[in-house]
Amino acid sequence: MYVPKESQPKQGGSADKARDGEKGGKRKIVAQNKKARHDYAIIDTYEAGIVLMGTEVKSLREGRTSLTDGFVQIDQGEAWLHNAHIPEYHQGTWTNHSVRRKRKLLLHREEIDKLESKSQETGHTIVPLALYFKDGRAKAEIALARGKKEYDKRQTLREQQDRRESDRAIAAAKRRQRGA
Repeated sequence: MYVPKESQPKQGGSADKARDGEKGGKRKIVAQNKKARHDYAIIDTYEAGIVLMGTEVKSLREGRTSLTDGFVQIDQGEAWLHNAHIPEYHQGTWTNHSVRRKRKLLLHREEIDKLESKSQETGHTIVPLALYFKDGRAKAEIALARGKKEYDKRQTLREQQDRRESDRAIAAAKRRQRGA
């Protein structure tokens, strides 16, 4: 029996995978820097590739990394990630990497120039927000940020708490309305 091609089920071929990757693909988050979002006001975010050694990739896949003390520095037209803690791969031998080495970030020239000029302004810095895998490649989400004062941090916490309380009150009112 002949079945038209349109009604046949799709075979998940490589062309389908390429189309999925064009729209951004899936992000498997390895590490997040929640402290950065608390301590800094995020101005702009960028996605950067990372140059890693083989044992670093294997260690990242285990998900035991920390970005808490990390920062990005522009040096001679190249972006470098400093103080990101990627632990040694437990099955690695003499090929293992050093834990807190600086790692090169892959960005477009225009992005590096823009980040360099903005980060030289007073109070601005570049911080890593997340490390993740996208289509099998390690990526870093970095942000141009401005440091918050203590009262700004308290204000942000107060706003979050007020938003949570209002959401709870709305949800409770909806539950009561459904029950009546």
